[in-house]
Amino acid sequence: MSRATAIRHRILTVLLPALLLAGPPGGPPAHAAATPQGVVDPDRLHALTAELRCLVCQNESLADSTAPLALDLKREISARMAAGDSDAQILDFLVERYGDFVTYRPPLAPRTLVLWLGPLVLLLAGAVVVLRPSRRTTAGRRPPSTPSSAPDPSSSTSSTPPP
Repeated sequence: MSRATAIRHRILTVLLPALLLAGPPGGPPAHAAATPQGVVDPDRLHALTAELRCLVCQNESLADSTAPLALDLKREISARMAAGDSDAQILDFLVERYGDFVTYRPPLAPRTLVLWLGPLVLLLAGAVVVLRPSRRTTAGRRPPSTPSSAPDPSSSTSSTPPP
């Protein structure tokens, strides 16, 4: 093998894999932005499950939970995404099945007023308890007596009877 052929061969073995991994100049083609049906975008799946509450853990998002029910729900959401459902359709399905509690941001509706107003009512009740003086302690205390300059008619020391 000649020296020129050996150099070309070495260049191709190094540069060709690098060029193939780099992809076309200017980023991916425009048609690559749309996810084909049957393929689930992991970023979309994580974004949607991060907005949902784990029904077992309750203080953890569905994305972070490893509870068996959470794993089942993630599989269900993934299957619905692969079937072509939109995020709104998936949320509607989950709310219909599990109620508004499954979302971290339930809608403001008559059926969810307790969720929205409950914390405010509890805060106001706590403020009333803390700021309102207790009746027992107020009734049990008497104001301290202060000497006054006016004489008290019941404790009169004069020997003359009143007219």
